[in-house]
Amino acid sequence: MDHTSIDIYLVIDTFLLLLIGVGPKIALVPFLEVTSEMDPATKALVVRKMLTTAGVVAVLLVGLGELLARLLHFSTGSLSIAGGVILIIIAATMVLGSADPRESQAIKGQDPNRIAVFPLAVPYLLNPAGIVTLVTLSAESDSFAVFAMVLGVLALVLALDVAVFRWANRVSDHLDESRMLVTEKIFGFLLAALAVQLMLDGLHSVGVIHLAGH
Repeated sequence: MDHTSIDIYLVIDTFLLLLIGVGPKIALVPFLEVTSEMDPATKALVVRKMLTTAGVVAVLLVGLGELLARLLHFSTGSLSIAGGVILIIIAATMVLGSADPRESQAIKGQDPNRIAVFPLAVPYLLNPAGIVTLVTLSAESDSFAVFAMVLGVLALVLALDVAVFRWANRVSDHLDESRMLVTEKIFGFLLAALAVQLMLDGLHSVGVIHLAGH
């Protein structure tokens, strides 16, 4: 991806990557599960805290991603591999479910503010794919215009998050649990494929393997 000039393809690619990495689909089912026994006011509090936390961290990653990469001496390739490893663990949990049902109950029993930050804001809403994307875009944006475009697209995705989670908060009591469970399994499988791709891209980036078409 060329990060020196802006065209429609760069904007679309950035939007799709951020939709995967900071969009609502991965966090929606865990949000509904964790907040199922909360009252409406507490759910609204969790939504605000989750969105604020994910948004602030995402903006910081865009602004400081290149600096962090230089200070900690990691490449975007190694970051992609690490993100893929963490993402595949999350995906496996979504597909197979928790090994211990008490774990889910323990999460539900925690302070709602804490649940909103972890695991809802990170790593579900702002997931490893999003962290990789934001840091990579930060490190490879070679002009202020591209940097501003990334922030604009990020704002658009976060606005979508606000709309989706406010809607989910209002209609959560009417959503079919079995359908949501099936959706979670499907998303988990697709995330596993994304995780593998992240690791392959990372290995290609650091020169361990060569992928056709790169």
